[in-house]
Amino acid sequence: MWKLIRPDNQHDKLVRDNLLDLEDHHLVRIELVRDDQRQVWVLTKRGHGEAKKLLEPKGIRVSVLREEKYDPVTGKLLGTSYDDHAAAVTSTAAELHRAGIGHRLGFQTEIGHRLGNSFVQRADLVVRAPAAEVPVMLLEIDRRTEDAHELVHKLRRYWEWGRLLPPDADEKTARLARSRPDAIENVDHEKRLWRRVYPPTGREGLPPVVFVFADTTAAKVANTVAVLEEAGRRYWAPRRYDTYHRGITARDYGQAVPVLVTTLEQLQEHGADAAVWRRLGRTGEQTLTAALDNPDGHALFRSQAARAEAEDERHRAAEREARRPVCSRCGAKFTDQRWKEITARDLWKTGDLSVCGSCRADDVAREEAAAEAARLQADVPSESDDRDQGLGKPRRGLFRRRD
Repeated sequence: MWKLIRPDNQHDKLVRDNLLDLEDHHLVRIELVRDDQRQVWVLTKRGHGEAKKLLEPKGIRVSVLREEKYDPVTGKLLGTSYDDHAAAVTSTAAELHRAGIGHRLGFQTEIGHRLGNSFVQRADLVVRAPAAEVPVMLLEIDRRTEDAHELVHKLRRYWEWGRLLPPDADEKTARLARSRPDAIENVDHEKRLWRRVYPPTGREGLPPVVFVFADTTAAKVANTVAVLEEAGRRYWAPRRYDTYHRGITARDYGQAVPVLVTTLEQLQEHGADAAVWRRLGRTGEQTLTAALDNPDGHALFRSQAARAEAEDERHRAAEREARRPVCSRCGAKFTDQRWKEITARDLWKTGDLSVCGSCRADDVAREEAAAEAARLQADVPSESDDRDQGLGKPRRGLFRRRD
C-alpha cells in the first residue's frame, strides 16, 4: 500500500507508524521481511472483516484473506513465496496510479471469476479507471514462474467467463444459448454475466486482459508472447464481418478478448502512460488507450458499409436506368410511373406498351375526342326522323274550309 499511496516517497516512516498502530489493534500482521529489509504486511482475519464492513458498502470489493498457515513440522509460515509476486502486483498498481490510471480505491487484487464448472479464475489485479478511459482491465502478473501454455489456459478461462449467462437469465435467452455451442454470440453483452460484475468497456469485445511480466529477460518475454499470440488466437483475434458488401477491411472484435502485454520494468522506466503496451495481433508498442482502441473495428465497418451501400445503390440505379424502356414513337425514355404501368397486371388499361406516357396521353386524348364526336353525332336527329314526327307537313285545323 505504501508503494501505491506514496510511490515517490523514499521514506515510509509515516506508513510504518500507522501499520504499527493497526498491529496493536490486531488488524494487520507482518508476513515476511524481504531481502531489502522491507516488511510485507497483510490483514489479519479481524482486519479483513473490518475492511469489508468499511469498503464493501461503497461498492469496493476486498481481496481474499491471507490466512496464516504453518508447516506442521518446521513451524515455518507457508505461502511466503507469494510475496515477491504480491510485491510485483502492488508495484504494477503503483505505476498505473502514478500515471493517472486508476484511483487508489479503483484497484482490487485476487478477484475471482467463477466458471460453469465451478473453477475460479482469479485475476491478480483488477483496475477501474473510467477517468483514464479504462472502465475495467484485468491484469495477470507473471514472474515467469508459469509455463506459457498455462497463460493461454488463463486467457481461455477469461474468454469462457465472458460468454456465461447470469443464473437468472430469462428462459428465452437461456434456450438460445443452449441451442448450439456458438449461440451465445447472438446474445448481447448486456445480458451476460460479466456485465453484472463490470461496467461496459466502451469498446467492442470482452473485458481486456493484460499480462505484465516481471523479473525476467526480454528473450523469455518474447517467447512467451509468441506462444500466447499463436496458441491463444481463437480468444483474442477479431473476425471478418459477415456481410455481402465488398471491400470491407474492418474486423469484428465483438467476441474477442483484447490482450495486452508489457513488463514491469518498462512501466517503471517509462511510465504507464507511455507507449509500453503491445496488443496481440499488432506490431510495435502503443499507449494504453491506443492499444485498447479498435480503429479497424465497428466504427470503420459502419463507415465502409455505408460507402459500399451507397456505391451499390448507384450501381443498381445505373443498371435500372440502362433497362429503362424508350418510346417507339418519340424516342423519349419512360417515366417511372409509365414504366410501372406497362409492368402492372391490368395491362388492358395501358394501351400501346411501346409508347411513353406523353404519347399515351395523346392517344387517350384522340380516343376521347373521337368518342365525343361519335356521341354528338349520335345525338343529332336524322331527316327521316323529322318526317316521321310531321315536321315537314302542313298543319290543318279540325274544321277546314272546303272549296
